[in-house]
Amino acid sequence: MSVEDRYQRPLRDLRISVTDRCNFRCRYCMPAEIFGADYRFLPREEILRFGEIELIARALVGLGVRKLRLTGGEPLVRRDLSILVEKLASIAGVEDIAMTTNASLLGRHAQRLKEAGLHRVTVSLDALDEAIFGQMNGVGARAQRVIEGIDTALECGLGVKVNAVIQKGVNDQEVLALAEFARTRKIPIRYIEFMDTGNTNGWKHEQVVPSYQVLESLREVMALEAVSKPLLGETAERYTLSGGDGFEVGFISSVSKPFCRDCNRLRLSAEGQLYTCLFAASGHDLKTLVREGNGEASLRQFVTQIWSQREDRYSELRSEGMAPIAKKEMSYLGG
Repeated sequence: MSVEDRYQRPLRDLRISVTDRCNFRCRYCMPAEIFGADYRFLPREEILRFGEIELIARALVGLGVRKLRLTGGEPLVRRDLSILVEKLASIAGVEDIAMTTNASLLGRHAQRLKEAGLHRVTVSLDALDEAIFGQMNGVGARAQRVIEGIDTALECGLGVKVNAVIQKGVNDQEVLALAEFARTRKIPIRYIEFMDTGNTNGWKHEQVVPSYQVLESLREVMALEAVSKPLLGETAERYTLSGGDGFEVGFISSVSKPFCRDCNRLRLSAEGQLYTCLFAASGHDLKTLVREGNGEASLRQFVTQIWSQREDRYSELRSEGMAPIAKKEMSYLGG
């Protein structure tokens, strides 16, 4: 069974936030200054248990979901995450299980996660320069620790991809170094335009480095050719080296070239709210249904109703000057 929204977009990708906590305070996601005296993380009893997440995932696989991604916050601050991975890997029909992480804790968990059934990780690495990286992550964490996590993941056989959010005047001078880092390890890299996620990251349009500018700077030192056939729902425009070694660069251009019309992703917050867009202001309460004892059929019926009415296209509306202002924070929803 499959379900489509009002723009005939199928549901294929479920992003599961397992925690709203993180050990970094990256300015574009979870800036330190939002943590005033009145800030409260989700109480433990409000966060979905692993069995509840598994039930929801099973129900949504029945609606066409094929890819699962664990997010946060930082998912690796959630204890015993490999247990959840093992549960998700047992679901018939799941083709891909991934995780987005800052990789600061990945070195100690990579082997266990691989054995549990995790296929790949996407690592946020915005700079190699230690001073720039420490400034961007907000806690002075070292890039070397992230690099060690990446290398351990590769040694364990996990697929690895690097994401870098590029901000003008902050880390735009790191573009070439990051590309060479990824090329040396033969892992893909994605450059992401600085987005107006949430309400606290101080987003300004003048801080956006358009993807075409990043591509131009890379082409000064690399012969890059566009990949002609993007995958269904793929967010990145991909390029490879001409006659090269398989190295791949991608650009996620949510600001300069919105791709809402191909979006096939549904997001589950750590407290069991379903969101149909990264920029959504409100969600749909799935946790109550689960804790009232509803099974897969009821959950599928609930989600079908939500998805079939979906008409989100925030980035396109932003380009038209019509985007809503209120949004949930990225650290709450997951990337």
